[in-house]
Amino acid sequence: QVQLVESGGGLVQPGGSLRLSCAASGSGFSYYPMAWYRQAPGKQRELVAGITSGGDTNYADSVKGRFTISRDNAKNTVYLQMHSLKPEDTAVYYCNKRDGSFPWGPGTQVTVSS
Repeated sequence: QVQLVESGGGLVQPGGSLRLSCAASGSGFSYYPMAWYRQAPGKQRELVAGITSGGDTNYADSVKGRFTISRDNAKNTVYLQMHSLKPEDTAVYYCNKRDGSFPWGPGTQVTVSS
């Protein structure tokens, strides 16, 4: 069973940048389409960005041009590079298989505030 651990969150000012990492244990990681999700207080979890096993990517309209998802299959790790952060990006960020079928990890808190 794959286990996921997210890291890299923190407090950043508007306009700042962060790089999130998601380390996956278990085998077969390179075959799975992966994604980053986020959940803001009082809101449903939403898809932020996805990446296929071959490296094709897609993004929510709200983050296009600001966020970049990538993966390193040799390290069983998915990344989310975030630039030009806005207060509305504040949320707990999670990674998972694109269909959300892995057990959810603890997430990493991103807070954008001055």
